[in-house]
Amino acid sequence: MPGVTENVEPMGAEAARRVLEGALEGAPGAQVEALLFHEWGGLTRFADSAIHQSTFREDASLRVRVVRDGRVAVASTNELTPEGAAGAARSAREMADVASPDRMFPGLAPKADAPAKDAFDEATSTVTPAERAEGVAAMIGQAGDGFRAAGSYETGGAEIALANTEGQFCYGPTTQASVTSLVSGGDGGAGYVEAWSVAADGLDLEAIGGRAAQKARDSQAPRDLDPGRYEVVLEPAAVATLVAFLSWMGFGGRALVEGRSCLSGKEGQRVAAPSISIADDVFAPGMPGAAFDFEGTPKRRVDMISSGVFLGGVHDRRSAKQAGVESTGHALPAPNPEGAFPLNVVVAPGDASIEDMVASTKRGLLVTRFHYSNVVHPMESVITGMTRDGTWWIEDGELRHPVKNLRFTQSILEALSGTELVGRETELASEFFFSASRVPALKLSSFQFTGRSDH
Repeated sequence: MPGVTENVEPMGAEAARRVLEGALEGAPGAQVEALLFHEWGGLTRFADSAIHQSTFREDASLRVRVVRDGRVAVASTNELTPEGAAGAARSAREMADVASPDRMFPGLAPKADAPAKDAFDEATSTVTPAERAEGVAAMIGQAGDGFRAAGSYETGGAEIALANTEGQFCYGPTTQASVTSLVSGGDGGAGYVEAWSVAADGLDLEAIGGRAAQKARDSQAPRDLDPGRYEVVLEPAAVATLVAFLSWMGFGGRALVEGRSCLSGKEGQRVAAPSISIADDVFAPGMPGAAFDFEGTPKRRVDMISSGVFLGGVHDRRSAKQAGVESTGHALPAPNPEGAFPLNVVVAPGDASIEDMVASTKRGLLVTRFHYSNVVHPMESVITGMTRDGTWWIEDGELRHPVKNLRFTQSILEALSGTELVGRETELASEFFFSASRVPALKLSSFQFTGRSDH
């Protein structure tokens, strides 16, 4: 293992441009948009306090969208050469010639400069299996006798480039390191911590393993608790779940325009407590991702909820045309039936610590994270899921004892309307490479638990 390397060189802007130009020249007389992805990385998994898998992957792809007489089609290829790109463009043009006209197609993005963004760390893009193994060893070493650690440590890089026949060209590299640590053992105890960073040296792996191990030790012999409505203190990992589902159900421009969002028609109305402000901001400190969207529109900060008031969602070019506004730079790769999506959500911090939140709780729960969550009623922002890996009963401002996991069924907007305290520290959580949320802990006045488990 010490001699193994994962040293992938980025293509760079000029090499990417040459490939994309092949696509632009491959469909004469048509509008063409070419989107290039190149990503690579290594993943080390561990279970029962031992590494059981170390993998490496590299993938590259090109999507070409061709527009001809209002007819739109997309073709893709893994042949990243000018010739391969031209072939994909020809295929897309052939499909466009027989497609039905798309009368809502808004046109390709015009030429516009994207703001500068530095989200690439060379050391993170070349982390070796041996280096990841050392990091995993540091986490496992914190578990202690009678406990076992499981999780993963992933590092890698990516670059995205886009060009179109309107003269737009964008290029952006990014890196990301992520880790999960789950420690379990003893009498039913478990503790979980996850962390994300643009740079691997931004992760303190020993401290992460220590936090997970301490949660496992503190959560021994969990007790039964009847379902019901309780106050809750949600750690950032749990808050990230609520934010992700609210983003999915609420902030997309197409759903808003078509009346399918839980926030449709609520612009200018209070939808959360005054202490809640939520924005999409790829330029927030430490945020991964490119400074432009997958149509080539430059991104900008979008304030979606400010002091509890809903201001609006995010748009790609199609939903912006529907709404009569400009794109906010939040398109996903074509073809995309879902519309725009906020990929870099930021919840504004407050001034409370988790200790403050616990001290202010009369009868409630401290929740580490949620698991197996899903949508119940999108128009009411209702989701369901389970607590997991560290849940404690709070009584009269003190942590009393761990409890067995509970199922919840709860409206996210209702829960956020009862926000009493917001944490001063924020943590980064991510679902996939180009998406991330930075969130604090929250103290909520009411949360509905509808069932319980036997562990």
